[in-house]
Amino acid sequence: MDTSQLLKGVLDLAVMGTVIEADGYGYDIVRRLRDAGLSDVGDASVYGTLRRLFKAGFLTSYVQPSEEGPHRKYYGANERGREWFASSSVVYEDFTSCMNMLIEKGRVCLS
Repeated sequence: MDTSQLLKGVLDLAVMGTVIEADGYGYDIVRRLRDAGLSDVGDASVYGTLRRLFKAGFLTSYVQPSEEGPHRKYYGANERGREWFASSSVVYEDFTSCMNMLIEKGRVCLS
């Protein structure tokens, strides 16, 4: 199965979960997602998702100087973003529960 297609459907939720945990800048968020097991996540996809979530009013942003190069734009979840994450998490959990049930039924039929 092509996990990149699955990732497209849940990237907003994954990114928001990451910035709810702690504010972060683009590459830091990419690294944290990869460390969590989403090894196929692309830099451009995450940057686009951050811009989209910010434009939707779910994130705050601020710039911090960096000793390692140019200033970094950090993102954090605001109250609206936390509310969106909470309701979207319920939808995701319901969906995955349904998928798990269907997959298990398929496995039983194969036995």
